[in-house]
Amino acid sequence: MQTKKLAEKYKDYVIKMRREFHMNPEASMEEYNTSRRIREELDKAGIENRSIAGTGVIATIKGDHPGKTVALRGDIDALAVIEESGKEYASKVHGLMHACGHDTHGAMLLGSAMVLNEMKDKINGTVKFFFQPGEEVGKGAAAMVAEGALEGVDGVMGMHISSGLPSGTINADPGAKTASADYFKITVTGKGGHGAEPEKTIDAVVVGSAVVMNMQSLVSREFSPFDPLVVTIGSIQSGTRFNVIAPRAVIEGTVRYYNPEFKEKVPAAIERIAKVTAEAYRATAEMEYSNLVKITINDDACTSIAREAAGKIVGKENVVETPPATGGEDFSEFSSIVPGVMCNLGARNEEKGTTYPHHHGKFDVDEDVFVGGVAFYAQYTLDFLDKNKD
Repeated sequence: MQTKKLAEKYKDYVIKMRREFHMNPEASMEEYNTSRRIREELDKAGIENRSIAGTGVIATIKGDHPGKTVALRGDIDALAVIEESGKEYASKVHGLMHACGHDTHGAMLLGSAMVLNEMKDKINGTVKFFFQPGEEVGKGAAAMVAEGALEGVDGVMGMHISSGLPSGTINADPGAKTASADYFKITVTGKGGHGAEPEKTIDAVVVGSAVVMNMQSLVSREFSPFDPLVVTIGSIQSGTRFNVIAPRAVIEGTVRYYNPEFKEKVPAAIERIAKVTAEAYRATAEMEYSNLVKITINDDACTSIAREAAGKIVGKENVVETPPATGGEDFSEFSSIVPGVMCNLGARNEEKGTTYPHHHGKFDVDEDVFVGGVAFYAQYTLDFLDKNKD
């Protein structure tokens, strides 16, 4: 199959680009060097491209035959994680790491652009490549949409590498794929003072801790166990010194769900618990709440094309099914407007030690899967455009 043969041709190139991106991670919406390098590589190949949403890039390849337009998406931002992999291509930026595989997405999308650029005679339409910034903060896709990224686009496909799936497998399931993801911040205000005189204070550390503990019953006692819901406190910041009672505590967390009714119910419940708990301790609590990303729902027709394309690349026996995940994806900003499918590429290899979860300091992937990823991007493109010919 031509897509796979050409993907093999670009294997070393994709690995090289992935390692370059991995060594030079950039924070969400600040991917200046990454996008510059992507544009340099596209320019070398003579592929039309432009900047979008600040640090995003859109590349375009027009096939030799008329037809629809399909977009392929790969995100490019890193995370505030300290790398512990010890690899020769480890992050050079302390405190920033490609701990979710977005370096691989950018590299594989570049590889697919190179492959499809050599296959214009097989393309019935136009391909757009979305190198998307800011996925980890849920802002990049919406910013691209706001600047017209989806104009003229008939379908979109995204792929996420996964250390939870065996190398050589691809997942594409219809229906709900990833959860809605929200962010909240609770600011507790008490009264500071000397650690030796607590009776003269309102201890924000104690109040904040009580808020966190009281919130633990929210999922188990207020919402049905048949409706997936996750409420996680990821950060609590308070105090400056061992013998000073803190006047303020800041609690940050995330909420994940599939039921659209939770969009109103969960924030109300969190705010109620925070305020009533704080009041019981003579403190106050204020909440900020943001809906970051929508539920990602895979279109049936796009999923069918993806499963067929994946079977051509890795074999039907390696096209696997997985339950919906509680992770969030701002790919939903694209797929809620045009038909789309979000897929997963397995990269878990016990022998190579690529078994750590995403967002872990030792996260890494099996680079041998890049050939399949690049070929899958390209094959999906050809099949989508072929099946949607005018």
